[in-house]
Amino acid sequence: MSDLWRTKSVEQSIQDTDEPGHKLKRTLSAWDLTIFGVAVVIGAGIFTLTARVAATTAGPAVSIAFVISAVACGLAAMCYAEFASTVPVAGSAYTFSYATLGELIAWIIGWDLVLELALGASVVSKGWSLYLGNLFTQFGGSLETTISLGPINFDWGAVLIVAVITWILVLGTKLSARTNMVITGIKVAIVLLVIIVGFFYFNASNLSPFIPPNVPSEAGTKTGLEQPLLQLFTGAAPSSFGLYGVLAAASLVFFAFIGFDVVATAAEETKNPKRDLPRGIFGSLAIVTVLYVLVTIVLTGMQPYNELGPLQPDGSYDNDKATLATAFTNIGVDWAANFIAIGALAGLTTVVLVLMLGQSRIIFAMSRDGLLPRGMATVDEKRGTPARITIGVGVAVAIIAGFSDIGVLEEMVNVGTLFAFVLVSIGVIVLRRTRPDLERSYKVPFMPVVPILSVLACLWLMINLTAITWIRFLVWMAIGVVVYFVYGRRHSLVGRREGQGLALTQEEIKATWKAEEDSGWVAEIKRQPGERRSLRTEPKSDPEGGTGQAGDPPSAELPDNRTP
Repeated sequence: MSDLWRTKSVEQSIQDTDEPGHKLKRTLSAWDLTIFGVAVVIGAGIFTLTARVAATTAGPAVSIAFVISAVACGLAAMCYAEFASTVPVAGSAYTFSYATLGELIAWIIGWDLVLELALGASVVSKGWSLYLGNLFTQFGGSLETTISLGPINFDWGAVLIVAVITWILVLGTKLSARTNMVITGIKVAIVLLVIIVGFFYFNASNLSPFIPPNVPSEAGTKTGLEQPLLQLFTGAAPSSFGLYGVLAAASLVFFAFIGFDVVATAAEETKNPKRDLPRGIFGSLAIVTVLYVLVTIVLTGMQPYNELGPLQPDGSYDNDKATLATAFTNIGVDWAANFIAIGALAGLTTVVLVLMLGQSRIIFAMSRDGLLPRGMATVDEKRGTPARITIGVGVAVAIIAGFSDIGVLEEMVNVGTLFAFVLVSIGVIVLRRTRPDLERSYKVPFMPVVPILSVLACLWLMINLTAITWIRFLVWMAIGVVVYFVYGRRHSLVGRREGQGLALTQEEIKATWKAEEDSGWVAEIKRQPGERRSLRTEPKSDPEGGTGQAGDPPSAELPDNRTP
């Protein structure tokens, strides 16, 4: 059973990125990564989630809930930044766990992320389809994006956006980044317009009371497995607002921050990952936090928190359907609702793009390691993208989005992401202790306090999710364990290397890491017919035009029956 905890060395992970036919093209900069992060985080959440949570759960204190979630994300972001800059390989939390916690844990988190990103992309695609129809309605037209095929409803709008995004991703990551940048620019401009216009209608009296008094929830709501796990175990009565309402809101709005970690999945396609990955992760998180807080302050300042939903014929407000658009409609600024609809459509487009990008890179990393069929990890030589996986992901997401009636799955996505955050936070402590020799361009401060706080913050948010969410999550994980023992464990490339004497020796590990440091990710395996294999690096040029032979790492000689 010891093979369940075998790890894949950092050096082996880096060396596998140069494997012919499985090598991704490095085209992304820190700016591209920041845009990716902003693109996936600022989606429909800022246009719908902010208003609904303010109206039903936290009141004006929803801004505090966003700050609490941002702090939890920030703690995890520090751990992601250290890992991503030290292990710049596709796969994000899966790759990090493989290097520290063992193969079984890595498989579990990879399996978890496969589900969460697939469901997330499917749900957002259906949301895009719905907003497309609403946009036509707001401008006086009509468009039905769902058609009936006998007993089945087919959402052609969702399939359309998935098909377009799949095509863009297959063409190349740089093209995806440029498309992403243009669309993200549009939605950020609309968010800034909302903030500016909202301040003209700002009334400070609407912010009082900032934390509304606790109100018991209506009878019959949130009972049984629909209750938060903490509430189910403690027997506390369900309620809204007050201090507990703010804490519950923090767990809900965490969904609005999901995505910055997807930046780490593009590590292998980043030009200078040691420098640019931390910048991309922190930059995107900082930008979206500022925008979220400003939007919530404007939203609850221009209209009382209990009047954000659509106005009903009896004079009441349906706050369960509160959005930014309804808030502006209630104060008579109807034209802003049209711009918000455009922003929401653009926001959902980029969310689908980045989620599908992250999904394909995680499956790519698992396939290259042999835990899934390695034939899937073939990279298109011309475009440098895993075309087979990208098309496969597109087909799967299109089927789910086109034919399934998917309800609100924010909590399913939340629990999986928080679980990944916990493992990454633990893993960064493990790697510091097991490999203190590794060069780290970014280090988590106050080790191990920050990772421990990250774990505690994520666990707190997790136990505030519903019990039924936990049950679904555990069932999916159990299925994943079965798949691992049936296929992944027997086909693991790390296991095959160990069994066939293919694992790197300590001398080879040192040579590989020295090569990475000295040549900027340039390491090549050269072998002449009939000769022994050697791991060498391209010589560095000195200012006079010579080569730095004295500083070159020693070659690692390998016998004929060994491969690094």
